[in-house]
Amino acid sequence: MSIAVVAALAIFLGILYFLYGQQQKKHTLSRLVLFGLVLGSAFGLGLQLLLGEGHAAVSETLEWVNVVGRGYVGLLKMIIMPLVLVSMIAAVVKLEKGGSLGKISGLTISVLLATTAVSALIGIAVTQAFGLSAEGLTEGARETARIAVLESRVDRVSDLTIPQMLVSFIPTNPFVDLTGARSTSIIAVVIFGVLTGIAARKVMAEKEELESPIRTFVDATQSVVMRLVKMIMALTPYGIAALMAKVVATSSAGDILNLLGFIVASYLAIFLMFLIHGFLVSLVGVSPKEYFQKIWPVLTFAFSSRSSAATIPLNVEAQVTKLNVPPAIANLSASFGATIGQNGCAGIYPAMLAVMVAPTVGIDPMDINFILSLVAIIAISSFGIAGVGGGATFAALIVLPAMGLPVTIAALLISIEPLIDMARTALNVSGAMTAGTITSRLLKNKQPELTRANT
Repeated sequence: MSIAVVAALAIFLGILYFLYGQQQKKHTLSRLVLFGLVLGSAFGLGLQLLLGEGHAAVSETLEWVNVVGRGYVGLLKMIIMPLVLVSMIAAVVKLEKGGSLGKISGLTISVLLATTAVSALIGIAVTQAFGLSAEGLTEGARETARIAVLESRVDRVSDLTIPQMLVSFIPTNPFVDLTGARSTSIIAVVIFGVLTGIAARKVMAEKEELESPIRTFVDATQSVVMRLVKMIMALTPYGIAALMAKVVATSSAGDILNLLGFIVASYLAIFLMFLIHGFLVSLVGVSPKEYFQKIWPVLTFAFSSRSSAATIPLNVEAQVTKLNVPPAIANLSASFGATIGQNGCAGIYPAMLAVMVAPTVGIDPMDINFILSLVAIIAISSFGIAGVGGGATFAALIVLPAMGLPVTIAALLISIEPLIDMARTALNVSGAMTAGTITSRLLKNKQPELTRANT
């Protein structure tokens, strides 16, 4: 271990110690996350400026920094499935009206699909406004290798029909799905949890003597899981600092400049969709400013981790304690939003790629039939998009072949993929929380017992 690595790690440990000191002063999570974001980014930028991009000392330093970043993400992933399963069982058991579950699910999914369609339209409009095209994109060794990988995957993905995708939601082996083995595992666990909850309600109705033990067991299990979530959330500032350090230290200035137009267009489209989210929640009586202030720590983690699925615990916690959304709706919207109707990865991204590549095969991207078909396919194919890094590429592999378009453009953007994917993931999570908030307000199903102190 070189002196440069030792010095860098000492500085990083100093950052962690500073964050610990601020945490002991009882700062809000939002402020602590901001500290972690700024300090981690500054540390990563310092590594790149002082040691240079690709320096061996930078790589070795990041290996140790990743222990904190990946460790934190790993802990969040550890709690995803237990949280979803237990929360869905508890949500169904505690429902006052058995028929409410269908309304909650239907409205949540409808909002997710509607916002995905809107995001696709925004992606189309921004791409056309910037005049982006697939022509002129450079193809290096890394891009060539990526093209080969995508072309080997496209046949498997394009052969997956919508009915087959819907069938894949069924938890044929819930124990396998609890390991997250499939891209649709989260939805499968939601379904298993709902069915288990319904079964518990039926048992409670048939055998009154079991109602109290079942409720007590469900309450106790949910309390333990939520306490575990809070324990892991306390590590958020440290995880954010480590994740941002890696992102900044490994970003290539040359790649960013070469594809600056696409980056700016992508971020503009994402920003416009955030404004749409703010407008939608305002329609149900929620202040957009307060809404984004309350969910900002969650969006920050989604931004740095690039994983909608890993953000589920923070998503649920923020909806329940900050936005006054009932646990049933919060868990459904967070779980569905991680794999259905992702506004960024399944909406904006494939729409932009389709518009860019369409002229190369003789298709007018502004043809109304093309636009309507593209939006419809994007909305339908948004079911089951994996809520982890790379979900946008998976969405592109479904949408582009369905439109008769080549998938090679996805490989040509690989060098800047992480930079844009961070913002797309934050938008995905915002879409899920928007769906939960709207569903809660439309059903007038808020939690009056939560006080302003909890916000």
